[in-house]
Amino acid sequence: MTLALEVSGLKKSFDGVSAVRGIDFSVNTGEAVALIGPNGAGKTTSFNLINGQLKPDAGRVSLNGADITGKSPEALFRMGVARTFQITATFGSMSVRENVQMALMSQHRSALSIYTRAHCAYQPHAYALLTSVGLAEQARRAASELAYGDLKRLELAMAFANEPRLLLMDEPTAGMAPAEREALMRLAIAACRERSVALLFTEHDMDVVFNFADRVIVMNRGRIIAQGTPDEVRMNDEVRSVYLGGVATEKEAANA
Repeated sequence: MTLALEVSGLKKSFDGVSAVRGIDFSVNTGEAVALIGPNGAGKTTSFNLINGQLKPDAGRVSLNGADITGKSPEALFRMGVARTFQITATFGSMSVRENVQMALMSQHRSALSIYTRAHCAYQPHAYALLTSVGLAEQARRAASELAYGDLKRLELAMAFANEPRLLLMDEPTAGMAPAEREALMRLAIAACRERSVALLFTEHDMDVVFNFADRVIVMNRGRIIAQGTPDEVRMNDEVRSVYLGGVATEKEAANA
């Protein structure tokens, strides 16, 4: 693995209130890193700073050594930064395949007359991406007809259409049943490792975090209070006090 994302001294304030207070962390290619913390910890602001939806007051964000600080989401998309959201962003009236074709057309900058051309553009590539997420058999269905878990997989296929180097996933398993959560995370992590994509995700489900993250970064009040392997973070006294509460103790008791 090599260094993909590097965040150095990142800061952001709103009306004099510090939301992010000089954070530093990195994510390697093929690595899955979870960014967690209580509500108001600064996770979403950090995501938005990395993805270009907000401009930092100070600090630097780099991707594969290139400075991407403050660049727009559109520019970052072209540079290989993909993002999925808590609420899926798909075109319900279009077919599953056409959704992926639209993403491919955007990647190849061939989006003129998109509604008349999406049905025939990049079909083999679209089917390959759908096959990789287990949706090839549903390619002709309207996206609006998909179950919620399948919509999440479609969104993942659309993200990989961009051939990203960094994938940001915001609450990827929100609203999903436990079995669906595990299946989606296994799929996303396997795809990222196969493609050498760095994965950074936020998540409230601690089972997902501790079962699937290679490393965990914990924020509180705009600062990083701990980072390390899931076991290291679970045993951190400050993390237990601020965020996990009795989670670590209960797991230890169950394993005793």
